[in-house]
Order: sequence, then C-alpha cells, then structure tokens
Amino acid sequence: MQMDDFVRKLRDRKAIAAGTQKDADGQHQKGRLTARERINLLFDPDSFNEIDTLVTPRYDSYMGGKGSRYGDGVITGFGLVGGRQVFAAAQDASVMGGSLGEMHANKIVKAMKMALSYGCPFVALNDSGGARIQEGVDSLGGYARIFDANCESSGVIPQLSVILGPCAGGAVYSPGLTDFILMTENSYMFITGPEVVRSVMQENVSQEELGGGRIHATESGVAHFLSRDDKECLLKVRELLGYLPSNNQSDPPYVPPRDDPERRCPELDELVPVDPQKPYDVRRVISSIVDDGRFLEVHELWAQNMVVGFARLDGYVVGLVANQPMVLAGTVDIKASLKATHFIRICDAYNIPIITLQDVPGFLPGTSQEYGGIIRNGARLIYAYSEATVPKLMLILRKSYGGAYCVMSSKGLRGDLLYAWPNAELAVMGAAGAVNILFRGEVKAAADPKARSAELVSEYQEKFNNPYVAAARGLIDDVIEPRDSRRVLVRALRVTLSKRDRHVPKKHGISPM
Repeated sequence: MQMDDFVRKLRDRKAIAAGTQKDADGQHQKGRLTARERINLLFDPDSFNEIDTLVTPRYDSYMGGKGSRYGDGVITGFGLVGGRQVFAAAQDASVMGGSLGEMHANKIVKAMKMALSYGCPFVALNDSGGARIQEGVDSLGGYARIFDANCESSGVIPQLSVILGPCAGGAVYSPGLTDFILMTENSYMFITGPEVVRSVMQENVSQEELGGGRIHATESGVAHFLSRDDKECLLKVRELLGYLPSNNQSDPPYVPPRDDPERRCPELDELVPVDPQKPYDVRRVISSIVDDGRFLEVHELWAQNMVVGFARLDGYVVGLVANQPMVLAGTVDIKASLKATHFIRICDAYNIPIITLQDVPGFLPGTSQEYGGIIRNGARLIYAYSEATVPKLMLILRKSYGGAYCVMSSKGLRGDLLYAWPNAELAVMGAAGAVNILFRGEVKAAADPKARSAELVSEYQEKFNNPYVAAARGLIDDVIEPRDSRRVLVRALRVTLSKRDRHVPKKHGISPM
C-alpha cells in the first residue's frame, strides 16, 4: 500500500470515529447522518457508553482487514434519553455497507439481551445493505438470533426500529417484530428489490415506489411514523420514548401537569355538529381534552378513519383511540381494526390507560371488506379490548351504532367507566334505517309517506336513540355535558389507575398485525 493511501485510510477511519464520515463527493447525503451523529442526536449529551468497540468480523481476512477497528459495522451501547437508560444499536453504512455478519449480529443481540435484563427500552437504527455475502449462512443465522431476541423482548421492554437507509430482504423482519417503526422519506424497506420484481413479475418499480418511507406510512401501514430526514426522525424517537415506560413492570413517565385538571372545554359544545351526517375532525376534540393540547398521533397517514396516539391527562400518559368522522364517516374497516388492535395491545402491555372516543355508524360494508376478512379482523379488535387489563374509559360523542358499539370498549368488554354526551345516539342502527325496517308497511300505506316516516323517525329517536335509555340500563355510567369532558375523564382516570391487575409478568407480546 502506498503511503498516501495509508494516510487517507487512517484519516477516513478517524473521521468515522468522530462521526463525520462523508460520501464519495465529500458531502453528506441529503438529510442523512453518520451512525455516530445519529447516536449523538438520540442520546442526552455525553451520556452514551459504547460496548464491544473492538469486535472485528470473524472472517476479517476476507475483507482485507477492512473490518478491524470499526466495530464490525455497528455501534452498540447504552445511555440516557430524557434522563432514562436506553440501549441502542446503530448500523454504520460506511463500513462494509453496514452489512450484517456473525459478529455484527452478536453485538446487536448482546445489547438487546442487556436491555431485556436491565429493563430498558431498545432502539435499533437500521442502515444496512443486508446480509454479508462473504459470511454465507453465518450471517443468516445472525438474523435468526436477532428475531428470537425481538420475540423474547416483545411486551417486556419497548422496542423501536428506526429505518434511516436501506433495509431489505430478511432484515425487514426484525423491525416487523418491534413495537414501532419510524422511517425517513429517503429510506426504504422491502423483502425483494426492484430488480427481482422486474425480472419475476415484469413490474417496473423504483425503490421508493416499492418500499419507500411514504409508501409504508400511507399504503402498507408498516411505518408508524414518517419524517423528512434523520434529525426529525430521531427527535421523534425521543418524543415517543417520553410516553413509554422502561418496561412492562413500570408505569409510563409522569409529568406534573401545568394544565388545570378541572378545566372546562366550552368549545366542545359547538365543535361536534348535532347533525349526524356532518363531519368534523376528532383530533380537535382530543386536543381540547388532553393536557396542553399535545397529542402524538401514531399511524397518522394510514387507516385515517381511526385515530390513535399518545397524550397526557392530568400528567398521566394515556392512549387515545377515536373514530374519525372526516374519513369514511368514521366507520370501522379492516385497516382501522388492525391499527386500533395493535395500538391497544401496546397500551395494555405497557400499562397505559386507554381512552376511547366513539362516533361510529358501524362497520364499513362491501364485498372488498367481506372478502378481505373484516369478520376475522374485527374480531381481533374485540379480543384486544376484552383482553386489556389497563383502565378503559369511553366517551360517546355522537353515533354509536350496531356491532361497532359493542367492539369499542363497551361494558360487555369490561370497559371501566363509560360516558356519553346528551345528543349521543346508541342503537342497533340509525333511526331512519330502523323505521324503514320496522314500519315499512305503515309508511307505505300512509296518505303522506314522507311525513309519516319523519314522524316515526322522530318518535324512534326520542324513545330509543338517546343515551338515557342506555344509562337507565347501566350500559353507560353517566350522561355529561361536552364542556365537562376533561374534568370527568380526569376524575375517572384517577380512580381507575388503582386497578390491581395492571402489573403482571409479561401479559403478551406485541405480535405483528
């Protein structure tokens, strides 16, 4: 090796160690940081402690020594995020493309096992070209060990996967086994790449079209969060960790509230239209009720007829599940069922109370839903609500019809405290539909069918489609004014937080949905 080459390689190695490695043009790729820059952004300043720094590839001779003193293309260690201990593994794409070999996998698994043993969240920063071809089956065995560690940790410690570059082939299944996946717009995930798709399926598709961050955030639902670049994504990781406990035996971080727990919300008296046919944005209801209006939405761009996410109420972390009348009238379909089910199971595993805001006309009808398995997927939502042992509060904002009423935190599914606004409608179906079935002959025989139908609809609504009938039968606990929603939910949360069966050894894992 010429002396100039030796000096240049030594300089490059020092640059990597300092977190300033650049691409071939001497510039960072747009929005993409080095592994160490990512670590520095994720952790509190000067708190990260690296482990296995000197690990080298088992087959380093195949690399011409390129793996030496690089930690085999992945940085592992622990530090503080928001003052709490977190373990992490950050793949380094500047070293053998971040490819995964035997020792690379061993480092990741060791960090995961340590996180599990000490009850700390684990964050994986993915940026890898895939399995290291030179190591053959040893690299594949490494993936399997990582998958097994993911399954063992599931439901015990929070696991976050952050996709900041390529993640392809078998590598995608580790993120798929974790609780949350965060992607940037210039990252991608797929099992088979564009070249294979082109040769086998005769489809011409780019990496972004096949598995880019936006595709997974809007179409597949694989990504829970989408960010513009590395910096925004890592700040989102820090924010998300602030709502999660360290492990399933701990409570989520409590933050003393600045927002008055007895605050009334007069804007709610006008926010939701009385006319059940008119849409509104349920996020405005959520923002009005929760502390300081702060709401971290999960799966914001996927299955938008259901809204889920984290907030605080009286300083306590809560999970919100709400129908969104602005999309598909708030009906429950297959995607919404899967979205809510996954979120409910995460809340239950990590001791996060669930608040359901209901305004649902029913399940979405149609052959596409029936053929796609709405029965099976709707049943998953029922099972998740029934299985959850955390506090379950529910507020009916407007419509609550049919089977959709049953599946979303009803008394029959062991909901703790349930409330409704005065204009809420609880029934098998809307009044017009019920009259059309029950009084079809009478309406048809009337001198003025339209007038008689309107009269019967009014009578039906007054007698049956109101919350007072349900309250009289104990199916809801109280009918409250919209402006009192925050104070009532705060008081309900305070009493239900003492549920005795919240903290149990691993309730369940967070299986992929």
